[in-house]
Amino acid sequence: MINKRQFLKLVAGLGMSSMLPGAQAKQSSQAEPRSVKKPIVVSTWEHGIPANKAAWKILTNKGTALDAVEQGVRVPEADPEVTTVGYGGFPDREGKVTLDACIMDHNQDCGSVAFLQNIKHPISVARQVMEQTPHVMLVGEGAEQFALKQGFIQENLLTPKAKSAWQQWLKKSKYAPVINVENHDTIGMLALDDQGNLSGACTTSGAAFKMSGRVGDSPLIGAGLYVDNEVGAATATGMGELMIKTVGCHLVVELMRQGRSPEQACKEAVERIAKKLGDYKQFQVGFLALSNTGEYGSYCIQPGFNYAVTDASGSRMIDANSWL
Repeated sequence: MINKRQFLKLVAGLGMSSMLPGAQAKQSSQAEPRSVKKPIVVSTWEHGIPANKAAWKILTNKGTALDAVEQGVRVPEADPEVTTVGYGGFPDREGKVTLDACIMDHNQDCGSVAFLQNIKHPISVARQVMEQTPHVMLVGEGAEQFALKQGFIQENLLTPKAKSAWQQWLKKSKYAPVINVENHDTIGMLALDDQGNLSGACTTSGAAFKMSGRVGDSPLIGAGLYVDNEVGAATATGMGELMIKTVGCHLVVELMRQGRSPEQACKEAVERIAKKLGDYKQFQVGFLALSNTGEYGSYCIQPGFNYAVTDASGSRMIDANSWL
């Protein structure tokens, strides 16, 4: 048995051992940085391909992830053939096109607009909210008036195609939106730039023929989008109410923080939602995630959700794995 003096010498010796060259080398080898695949941009659905193309131009010219995601999602916002985003989006049951969007950068600064009318690019208004006001979200008439003061132009966003679809819907006025290929109702985009910083954007015209005033997950930080530069970012698509109830994108990022890969995190979040829904087969929920090392992954309830990836090897569409 050692006495107190011998014990203190032993402890001192162990403490000094951490300062030996061998011990120092071993410690530094364990702290080697992970390989980072950058730049890269990912986004939801097939309209993510042209959106990624615009974002990629910025990323390959040493631009920021924030600029990339804003300019990227502006492409479907301006495309009248994309009936779930921006100009050309299907209206609510009153025949009004109402738009939601949010944006978030690597510093966790964020901006959002909801129930915005007559402005083609809600994502850019959301960025102005982030950068020009002390607030995170502006809604309705207040958001529109703010946009006009920032130089945005009022436009009629209801295209003949969308108006015709609404008039056809009015014949039965049955609110039963199809949440999958026919009505994706969002584009979410995540990017990692050359500096190793993440940003995300999400923009939508919402579920077709929704109740007037309905807001889904897309403009809600934590539900439809979340970015944490220390971990990764996530965005969502599908039935927004389910993402709101579970703060789904924040959940995905926190699961990544605990060590899950992007796909594992998306899968666990989807399973948590599905297990709480007795009728989950009627709904679609999909998550897309990007880590701060450039690893990406996705998962959804039903088959049919796909996403676009653009990096140094080119652009491609990937079908997400699904619960069903």
